Amino acid sequence: MISSSPSGCGKTTTLRCVAGLERPDRGSIEIAGQMVDSAEGGGSYVPPERRNIGMVFQSYAVWPHLTVYDNIVLPLTEGRQRVPKSQVRDRALEALTLVRLKDLESRPVTDLSGGQQQRVALARAIVTRPKVLLMDEPLSNLDARLRDQMRFELKKITKSVGVTTLYVTHDQSEALSLGDRICVMSEGRILQDAPPQEIYARPASRFVAEFVGEMNFVPSKIVGPEEADSPLGRLRCSVPQACQSGSEVILAVRPEHLSLSRQPHQSCPSVQGKIVNVNYVGDSTFFEVEVSGVPLRVKQPGAPSFSVGERATVVLSPDAWHVYH
Repeated sequence: MISSSPSGCGKTTTLRCVAGLERPDRGSIEIAGQMVDSAEGGGSYVPPERRNIGMVFQSYAVWPHLTVYDNIVLPLTEGRQRVPKSQVRDRALEALTLVRLKDLESRPVTDLSGGQQQRVALARAIVTRPKVLLMDEPLSNLDARLRDQMRFELKKITKSVGVTTLYVTHDQSEALSLGDRICVMSEGRILQDAPPQEIYARPASRFVAEFVGEMNFVPSKIVGPEEADSPLGRLRCSVPQACQSGSEVILAVRPEHLSLSRQPHQSCPSVQGKIVNVNYVGDSTFFEVEVSGVPLRVKQPGAPSFSVGERATVVLSPDAWHVYH
């Protein structure tokens, strides 16, 4: 599960409560069916070292005076999860192989790159075979390219180990690419808990829609059971039961659900606008189009097909609008 939320919303505090480093004021926490903390009536409390968890932090937290191998075996030789000496090397090599560092086991950890040091921290966290792996923004200190590479590495490794992973991030792309389920939090509350595809395609609130991915917002008024009046004209949309005719609402649509054309569209509603900005990002292009005073972002695949200052027709997908109070 991925906790994807803005800074200061409580996601790291939640992670620390699961780890046992902080205690919740209310509720309870179970790990693999075992109660490890309960705020009810003084409740039970299991200290962090007895929870069988692994942790990977934002800072790599590796021991700089030790080799890669010595960093990884430390929990097996010194911690509460000690194993017989005959098993230590096999367990360490298993973890090293998973993170693709087997050939670097004798190297000083300070000789490694940032991504390699983060893999050492990951190997050390999984070498004890924990029930839960906790990660607190582990990729935030890496550059963009290395962060993308590590996303694939993390997903493969956690799937191979088969360990439940609670991953905290404020990076929406990271959450969508890594998570089996995503919790979007704000001010200590979970606003939506769902698979990534549902979070992106059907955000439960304007906050979620605005936070996860790009979104256009258009102030509108409900004028019928499936229709709203907006600066773009009458738009067909699925109106929630709570919205009555005359209700002021916000219509939202993803940039990729809009398209540009040089001619009016025959089967879909369309409006005329002016291109005010073009942003080419390699595999696609973002256009900012001003329509009746409303800025719309349109995403199209490939290189730019319009220039700043050109007039264009914005084709409005009829079934892609979300309605929010």
